[in-house]
Parts: sequence; structure tokens; C-alpha cells
Amino acid sequence: MISIERGVPADPRLPLTQREMTALLTRLLEALGLSGDLNLALVDDAAMADLNRRHLGCSGPTNVLAFPSEEEGSLGEIALSPAACLREARLYGQDPVLHLARLLAHALLHLAGLDHGPEMEALTEAAAAQALA
Repeated sequence: MISIERGVPADPRLPLTQREMTALLTRLLEALGLSGDLNLALVDDAAMADLNRRHLGCSGPTNVLAFPSEEEGSLGEIALSPAACLREARLYGQDPVLHLARLLAHALLHLAGLDHGPEMEALTEAAAAQALA
């Protein structure tokens, strides 16, 4: 089961309804060959900065954080800042939904135990492309 907690209002620049966000996550999970319960928390920059400080010891907000679960059948939780996603998409000249798919795929791979590197980058790109095809 995928649950989404919206801690921030929807932003028309990231035009995904709750149903569309769930569908995107479902397609990403399929593309990555993952299964299990998942919680996505959409948070503002202040909440993300707090999570980043408490869990990673880093200051300021980040785009996405992944918290793996130790419970069987649960992948874990993803915290995502839609504001950071939109800022980065604009900065990189990318479509916001494509950037969102990349961030979510990246976080899912962290939940699956992968760390940064060429394999993660390749899997992230492939999953995002497949999920949005």
C-alpha cells in the first residue's frame, strides 16, 4: 500500500493529484522491481531542514530523504520537498514531473539499500523514463 501525507498545499507547477502521485510511485516500484508498503510525506522546506538536521546532521533543506523500514513488507518512508523539487527543476531546465520521478526513484533505491554511484544513477534514469513513458 502506498500512502501519501500532504503537509503542504498542492502547487499548480507540479500538477499531480494524489491519485496521479500514487500511480507514479506504483510505476516506479514496478520499474525498479520493488514491492512493499510505502509512505510519502510531502513537506515544506522548514520540515525538511529539521529532518535533514536530525537524521543526517546537515543544515538546511534538501530535496528528498529516505528512511528504510525494518518491518517486513514495508519499504519505509520518503520525505520530499515539492518546493525544492520545483526549484531544482527550474535551475536544471527540467520538466518538474520528470525531476520528481527522478527524486522518487532515487529515494526508492535508497530504501532498497543502494548508495550513490553510477549504478544508482543509471537505475534512477531508467526507472524515471519507464514510469513516465
